[in-house]
Amino acid sequence: MGYDIADYKQIDPIYGTNEDIDVLIAELKKRDMKLMMDLVVNHTSDQESISSKTSPKRDWYIWKPPKGHDAEGNPLPPNNWSQILGDANSAWTYDPASKEYYLSLFTPEQPDLNWEVPAVRAAVHDVMKFWLDKGACGYRMDVINLISKDQRFPDAEETNPGVKYHPGTKWYTNGPRMHEFLRELKREVLEPYNTVTVGEMPKVDDIDEIIQTVSQKDGELNMIFIFDVVDIDNVSGEGRVSLRKWTVKDMVEPMNKWQSVMIERGGWNSVFIENHDNPRSVSRFCDDSDQWREKGAKLLALMETTLSGTIFVYQGEEIGIRNMPMEWDVKEYKDIESINFWKKTLDMYGEDNKKELANAKTILQKKARDHARTPMQWDDSPNAGFCSQGVKPWMRVLDDYRTFNTEAQMKASSEDDLSVWQYWQRGLANRKAHADVFVHGDYQTVDFAEKGNVFAYTRTGKESGKWLVVLNLGGQEVDWTLPSGLSVEGWMAGNYEKGKPSKANTGKINLKPWEGLLGKCSD
Repeated sequence: MGYDIADYKQIDPIYGTNEDIDVLIAELKKRDMKLMMDLVVNHTSDQESISSKTSPKRDWYIWKPPKGHDAEGNPLPPNNWSQILGDANSAWTYDPASKEYYLSLFTPEQPDLNWEVPAVRAAVHDVMKFWLDKGACGYRMDVINLISKDQRFPDAEETNPGVKYHPGTKWYTNGPRMHEFLRELKREVLEPYNTVTVGEMPKVDDIDEIIQTVSQKDGELNMIFIFDVVDIDNVSGEGRVSLRKWTVKDMVEPMNKWQSVMIERGGWNSVFIENHDNPRSVSRFCDDSDQWREKGAKLLALMETTLSGTIFVYQGEEIGIRNMPMEWDVKEYKDIESINFWKKTLDMYGEDNKKELANAKTILQKKARDHARTPMQWDDSPNAGFCSQGVKPWMRVLDDYRTFNTEAQMKASSEDDLSVWQYWQRGLANRKAHADVFVHGDYQTVDFAEKGNVFAYTRTGKESGKWLVVLNLGGQEVDWTLPSGLSVEGWMAGNYEKGKPSKANTGKINLKPWEGLLGKCSD
């Protein structure tokens, strides 16, 4: 999927050339835009010739001898860690030529780099400077909190009895030298180039450690992706491709937590609910049926554009692209994680266990990363404008692209309502106009969804005053009571009509299914 990089200074020919990047950066600059690159430096491609023990770069990777041999004489991995993208597999790959294993947390084609070696870190710094010199402004840092491993490489706790391999997360996430490596990177590259950075840091929830990373005063990175919201339906101990029931409170709790923590302790948030590793947000958090899809997509847009931090809008989120439908065959799923999950299910239950296969298919339809990777729906031409007619895209285009596409939403001209794309445009414009409120302002919860589906909060700025956001994150109509002491001067925007909502501004307020409101409060 492009995360097994063989040459860090060349664009993959599939996407173009380095000269194309130069043009892209120049044209972006003309439009007051900038380009962030994706930095993948926990692992590389396995194409480097590292098998020989005399290779000058062999120690750039993590090699260990077998722990021993089984009764048949087969070598055993150094420990019992499971692969991240296929937990039925070992995180170690055996190399028959040198009779040792190398660590490959994601796939055998992606060996982990050994950041303990100074030359590795120097090479990473060199690559970063190369793209910054070309005009990139910074980086999204792929699984950057995995770069330091506990050098003892102990066995993981056996969380699932009877299974050979187990998550070793404890021993390779936020490892003992992570902050040291990040401070070095900041000193050598990030500060001299005045970059913008966002770290992908899964499996971390310690407030002190996160603030140490993203403190606006002396943090190592500008911000990180915190996965509490997008992990709400994961089964504990079973990884991302699992499914449990969740409540609106489960969704609201981490949002409320990190909005408050970052403001109180001088950190900085990334605001996101969708990315390339997660299903579509309108399918996950709302109702993606034809009746409610647009209302839900706008509701989430209203929420994101009124929360403090830097917003990351994933391709297709701005038009409300939804998950692949249940009726599609499992063969349409192309991601290695999905393929490994389905293979594991077949190995465990066989092809005749219809109940377990149906359950596995449901999990894929709800959680697979494939949903975020279907071709972008640009227009109603063949392949949704993603590629030329006659060229088969790498994944099937969603069947609704002829009516649900970017071009149609940009050209929408209804007097009664806005398209999802237009709604995002308006929300971002309002956010920019009142940045003292929605980007930098104070945050206070009004309704925490303790007993229902309403999430409400106020944002307050020094210049723009106090604003109220009310979100009905459920498919039922409710009457919500405005708390005493909080008065609304007027409702400025909602997701049911283009104009200002006609709603009561005292007492009980009727909220339709998936309805969101933005109001200006009286002083």
